[in-house]
Amino acid sequence: MKIHRQYSQLIKRLFTNSLLWIIATNLTTAQNIVSPDKNLQLLFKLSAQGEPTYAVSYKHQVLIEQSPLGLQTNMGDFSQNLEMINHETQTIDTTFKQSRIKTSSIHYQANELTVSLKNAKAQPINITFRVSNHDIAFRYTLPKNDDAGSVRIMKECTGFRFPSYTTTFLTPQSDAMIGWKRTKPSYEEVYKADAPMDTPSQYGHGYTFPCLFKIGNKGWVLLSETGVDSRYCASHLSDYKTNHHSEGGIYTIDFPMPEENNGNGTVEPAFSLPGSTPWRTITLGETLKPIVETTIPWSVVEPKYESKHLYKMGRGTWSWILWQDNSINYKDIKSYIDFAASMGYEYVLVDNWWDVNIGRMKIKELVQYAHSKNVDVFLWYSSSGYWNDITQSPVNHMDNAIIRKKEMRWLQEIGVKGIKVDFFGGDKQETMRLYEDILSDADDHGLMVIFHGCTLPRGWERLYPNYVGSEAVLASENMIFSQEFCDKEAFNTCLHPFIRNTVGCMEYGGCFLNQRMNRDNNGGNRRRTSDVFQLATTVLFQNPIQNFALAPNNLTDAPQLCIDFMKTIPTTWDETIFIDGYPGKYVVLARRHADKWYIAGVNATQKPLQLTLNLPMLKGIQKVFLYTDGKEMLPVRKEEKMKKEATIRITIQPQGGFIITK
Repeated sequence: MKIHRQYSQLIKRLFTNSLLWIIATNLTTAQNIVSPDKNLQLLFKLSAQGEPTYAVSYKHQVLIEQSPLGLQTNMGDFSQNLEMINHETQTIDTTFKQSRIKTSSIHYQANELTVSLKNAKAQPINITFRVSNHDIAFRYTLPKNDDAGSVRIMKECTGFRFPSYTTTFLTPQSDAMIGWKRTKPSYEEVYKADAPMDTPSQYGHGYTFPCLFKIGNKGWVLLSETGVDSRYCASHLSDYKTNHHSEGGIYTIDFPMPEENNGNGTVEPAFSLPGSTPWRTITLGETLKPIVETTIPWSVVEPKYESKHLYKMGRGTWSWILWQDNSINYKDIKSYIDFAASMGYEYVLVDNWWDVNIGRMKIKELVQYAHSKNVDVFLWYSSSGYWNDITQSPVNHMDNAIIRKKEMRWLQEIGVKGIKVDFFGGDKQETMRLYEDILSDADDHGLMVIFHGCTLPRGWERLYPNYVGSEAVLASENMIFSQEFCDKEAFNTCLHPFIRNTVGCMEYGGCFLNQRMNRDNNGGNRRRTSDVFQLATTVLFQNPIQNFALAPNNLTDAPQLCIDFMKTIPTTWDETIFIDGYPGKYVVLARRHADKWYIAGVNATQKPLQLTLNLPMLKGIQKVFLYTDGKEMLPVRKEEKMKKEATIRITIQPQGGFIITK
C-alpha cells in the first residue's frame, strides 16, 4: 500500500512537472497580443527550428496566416535558431496635433509587446509589436552587441501570407533607370484592381507601398511602412512567391535595386547600434473605413526636429500644368500671380527652367510683385544632375550641402516660401538621406518642401515640420501627355483615397476646368469627367499645399459656381470619414474643416449610381447645398432638404460627381 502511494505521488509529480514544462515551453515560444477592443489579435511564435513567425486575426477571422519574421545581417542571422529570452508588455495612450494630414487631432491607443530573442551566437534582437483597434505596427531593434558599433542588414525576412482567395489592388515597382530621362522608379505606375495574388507584377520587381488586399468577404488589409529616414532604405513588397515552404504563397519585404539612382549608394541599409528598422504597418477591418481613416503612419513616429518657423498651408496656381515649359517666362508667370490673387490663393508655383528663361534677378522681381498681391512663391529644382539625364534647370543645387545651403540663404533673402524638388528616382538609404538633408536645411531657412518624381512619404508629415507633400502617384500631368489617362481618370480617382492617399500627402495637381488639355482650351486631349467631378477631387485628394490645374482663362470660360467654389475650398482638414465606395468604382468621403463639412463623391462606373447616404455629421441640419451634374453634365448648385435621420439620396452620373456642403 505504501509503495502504491509513493508510486501515485511520483506519477503526480511527473504530471505536474510535465504540465509546467509545457506551459513554460509555450511561454518561451509564443506570445499573444490583442487590441484595446479585443477584436484584433496577433500571435507571435517560434517554430521548431527557432524561426520567428506571426499571424493576425480580426473577430476570429484569419486575415494574415502564419508568416515569417527576422533579419539577416553581416554580424549574424536573426531569422532562425532563435530562442526567446524575455517579453514585456505595456499600454500606449498618446495624443497629438497634426495640421497636414487627414485629421488634426489624433488619439492613439495600443497594446505593445516586445519579445527579446537571441540567435545561435547568443546575439540579441528585439521585435516590438503595437496593436491598436485596426492597426498593427512592428519593427526590429538590434541592441548593442559586444564591440560591434554598426550593422548592415543583408535581408529582411518579413513576410505576409494571405488566404488563397485574396485579391489585390497593387501598383508595380518599376525597372530602374528607365522612363523620362532615366528617372524611374518614381512611383508613377498603373494599378491593377481586383487581381489574383499570382498575377505577375509588370516589371518583375514586386509592388510599391501601400498595398491593398481584399480577403474574400472577410475584410480588407493595407500594408505599408513608416518612419523611414536617413538611417534606412525605403522598401517595397515582392512579387507573390508560391514556392516558399509548403504553406502556400507569400509576399516579402524587398530592398531597392542596385541600378537605382544610376548605381549610386548601397542596396542594403546600415545603422549604428543600438538601432531600429522602420515600422512595418498593417491596417485591417471588415470594411474599408479603417483603411481610409487610418492614422498609423504618424502615430508611431516622433518629430525629428522642432521648427522656429510658422508654415502656412494653402492653395496655389501653376502655369506648367496646362501651359507647359513655354509658360516659364516673366509675362506668363505674372499672369498666374494675378490669377492667384484674384482667386484669393496663397501661392504660385514657378516650374523648371526659371533660372534660364526668367533669370535670377527677374525672379527676385517676380517674388516682390507676388508679395504686392499677397501671394507667395514656390520655385522648382532638380534633385541632382548625375543620377539621371535630367537637363531641366536648376540642376546640381540640391545634392551638395555647400551649394544647397547657399541657394537656400538666397531664397530666404528674396522671400521665397518653398521649393519643389523633382526627379529622384530611387529608394536607397543614400537617397533617403538626401530627402532628409533637403528638408532639414530648408527648415533652417524657413522653406517648405514639395517632392515630385519621388518616393512615397513614410510618416514625413510628423517627422518633418516643413514637409508639405509628395507626388508618388501617376498624377494630373498625365492628362496632358495621354488621352488614355484622360479616359481612365475616374478609375484612378476612385483608387487613391483607398490606397496611395491613405498613408501620406498626395501632390496630385488636379482640378481641371479646361475641357481641353492645352493653353487655349481648344485642342489637345479631351477631359472625360464633369466639372463637378473635378471639384470633388479637391475634397477627395488630400495635400496641405494644393497647386490646382486651373488657368487664368477659367475666370471667363468656366461656370461661375465652379470658380466660386474653388475660391473657398480649404486644403487642411480636421476630420475625415469614409462614407461609401469600392476601389476603382466609386468613392464618397466626408471631410471637415473647422465647423464646415464637405461630402464629396465620384463615379467611375458606366452607369448612374444611386446611393442612400447616412451622414450623421449633418444631423440637425435642415438644408444643405448640393453640387451635382445637370443636363449635358453641366454643373448645378441647389438647396437640398435633409431627412430627419440625416440621410440623403444621391445619383452620381458616370464620370460625374457630387459635393454636399452645409
